[in-house]
Amino acid sequence: MFCPQCWNPLTKVIDSRINENGTNIRRRRECEKCGRRFTTFEQIELVNINVIKSDNELERYDRQKLEESILIACNKRNVERELITHMLNKLENSWWWIKEISTKEIGKEVLNELKNIDQVAYIRYASVHLKFEDIKDFLEFIQKEFF
Repeated sequence: MFCPQCWNPLTKVIDSRINENGTNIRRRRECEKCGRRFTTFEQIELVNINVIKSDNELERYDRQKLEESILIACNKRNVERELITHMLNKLENSWWWIKEISTKEIGKEVLNELKNIDQVAYIRYASVHLKFEDIKDFLEFIQKEFF
């Protein structure tokens, strides 16, 4: 692992901690040249999962892209980043055995999880995923989901 300050390739691990569900490892590292300390995270990578887009194009699964869309829905809400990480880990663990998954299925599963985390983020994510056109779509969705 290269030092982010001096780009020295020789760094040593000074502390490792596994998260509570055993899917990530947090490592504190120290550069052997400049002494800077920094943190890295290690997690299981889901390889060979292709996402089937709405136009039937295939795209490799990108956790960061999905996480960004969820973070946008949770913007200015009291949702801890760790909760989103845990949600993504849970979803990815349920997908480990499949080769392809559609964006519709991903969106549906994210919505199921967000509904239990934050209702406003849930509606925000749904508005993009379900392609709401106007206020009527919002009202119909809220009526169906909450009343």
